[in-house]
Amino acid sequence: MARILVVEDEPPIASALEDDLKLEGYEVEVVRDGDTASRRAREQSFDLIILDVMLPRKDGFEVCRELRRVGLRMPVILLTAKTQESDKVLGLELGADDYVTKPFSPRELRARVKAALRRTAGVMPEIYRFGDAEVDFTRCELRRGGRAVEMTPLEFKLLSAFIRHRGQTLSRDKLLDQVWGRETFVTDRAVDTHITNLRKKIEPMPSEPRFLVNVRGMGYRFDG
Repeated sequence: MARILVVEDEPPIASALEDDLKLEGYEVEVVRDGDTASRRAREQSFDLIILDVMLPRKDGFEVCRELRRVGLRMPVILLTAKTQESDKVLGLELGADDYVTKPFSPRELRARVKAALRRTAGVMPEIYRFGDAEVDFTRCELRRGGRAVEMTPLEFKLLSAFIRHRGQTLSRDKLLDQVWGRETFVTDRAVDTHITNLRKKIEPMPSEPRFLVNVRGMGYRFDG
């Protein structure tokens, strides 16, 4: 399930976008100003952002510039009432991936969302955030509250596999194939032990996991 951030200050448009995207099966969060959009995009990991240009506090161009400056690479689709070619060019030069001019067709926007997500399908973000944790894939590092957390290479591979398949239940056999490799003999108990150790490093309360949950009789699911 792709996670989409909608940044739109006009309530009717924001509500219509939220309803339409949820019907398509996406997880949607709506914010209504540029400052909040920039903050939420840094706090959480989104697969795509739909970003209005004319916003209170900070316009969409500045939000896009800030996100790209800090290394966030999720697709950004700009919504703009402006038809001047220079505004469209500016948005693309600042790092936007696409733009849609208001008034727009919901069907067209859905198609552009799907196309943008297809282009980035399977591509791991440079930094993935959940809770108070952030996973830096360029440095192979987990940080919580800005401080690095010591991890073994295998624990990092395990966490990466869960993030790559966020929202999906992974059986122990699937985890063995993806993390340890098919030629390695590892027992189910060893998998469970590594899950327990990983929870201690990513969960606020490891005994009551919020992100890495057990699916009885089937395996584990990452809901970060």
